Amino acid sequence: MRTYFSLPRRARYALIASGIALAGGAGWLAQAQVGGQRGIAAVAASRDIQVSDIEVDVRGDTGVEAREKAWKEAQVKAWEKLDGPNLSDSQIYGMVSAIVVQRERLGPKRYIATLGVIFDRQKANSYLGDDGMSRRSAPMLLLPVTMSGGTQLIYEQRNPWQRAWAEFQAGQSSVNYVRPSGAGGESLLLTYGQTNRRSRVWWRDILDSFGAADVLIPIASLRYSYPGGPIEGTFTARHGPDNAYLDSFTMRAESPEQLPAMLEQAVRRFDAVFQVALADGTIKPDPTLNVKTGDLNPEIARLVELGRRLKAQDEALAQVASQPTEASGGAISAAPINTPPPEGSVALYTVQFQTPDASSFGSVLAAVRGTPGVRSTGVRSTAIGGTSVMTVSYSGSIAQLAEALRGQGFTVQQGATALLISR
Repeated sequence: MRTYFSLPRRARYALIASGIALAGGAGWLAQAQVGGQRGIAAVAASRDIQVSDIEVDVRGDTGVEAREKAWKEAQVKAWEKLDGPNLSDSQIYGMVSAIVVQRERLGPKRYIATLGVIFDRQKANSYLGDDGMSRRSAPMLLLPVTMSGGTQLIYEQRNPWQRAWAEFQAGQSSVNYVRPSGAGGESLLLTYGQTNRRSRVWWRDILDSFGAADVLIPIASLRYSYPGGPIEGTFTARHGPDNAYLDSFTMRAESPEQLPAMLEQAVRRFDAVFQVALADGTIKPDPTLNVKTGDLNPEIARLVELGRRLKAQDEALAQVASQPTEASGGAISAAPINTPPPEGSVALYTVQFQTPDASSFGSVLAAVRGTPGVRSTGVRSTAIGGTSVMTVSYSGSIAQLAEALRGQGFTVQQGATALLISR
């Protein structure tokens, strides 16, 4: 018997209102997790030749004149840094496509700056050849981790380390970076916890979402001495779904104002580390990431299909053998196992074999296939660490097959309907 309790009308209205409020609150929390100022779009990658960290200190009659002279001087210095041939200043100016101001101080009659010079690759290659034109890597997903004050950030909120990577001109690098902006749901998907996961299913889903083949993890661990004081950074390069270590280094910024410059320099050092690792083969797509859930290796799929067909043949032969014949007087006939098949035909036999590991599985299959008289083999079941089963098409009796396998170095135990072989 059920008992029902009726609520006053006001109480019912209060419960309904509470449910609506909770639903609205859940929606607000979900929005708060992906809303706000999170995304920093990466700069467009250019394949032009960029030369950074050109120091200039030039005086002139005015600050503007000093800056113009400094920019021209920087272009010549950048060309010398590329080890280009001797050219006139006008020829060098004609190859420059942009000037990047890294830091500058402009006075009434003086200009002090650190500049970057970008040369048009098509024009510069006529003098430099194909120097610097290296094969690029497979697409690599970039996860820049910031560790500071006991927290680990990637894209949960905007941070200087994320900005430094977003502003890095990566077109000249041999590493093909995939740099998410971190906007919207990316901040929920790409977290520090993901870098410690080993599941290939998780990683394959994420890499497929961004069109990447593997992952690079540059970690910046920042320690602030005191508010407004020096900042010490320990930078660690890792890669792959197993978070494998590559290299590390330390840097120091004397004040928060110098932090962006330190991080910019750290990004270039990371890029150099990744390029060296790429060149020596340390960084390469992990083959375990290419195995998708539910997909069989084509060779295994063919073996499975062959096994199913052989099983169907065994069942058909057994059904025929179980039928009574006139010669047997109505009794079920069974041919002697040592009787060879008719001339020009083959018989199908079952062979069991020990497979302690994958290599022994392959070696046994190869040896049986190479046995004289064996026409074909098919795997019925595979048990690495146990006993696997194959079917063998052989032009002879089971006793003759056993003798042929002994000639291949196997120890053979002959049963009524099958063989057990081992080495």
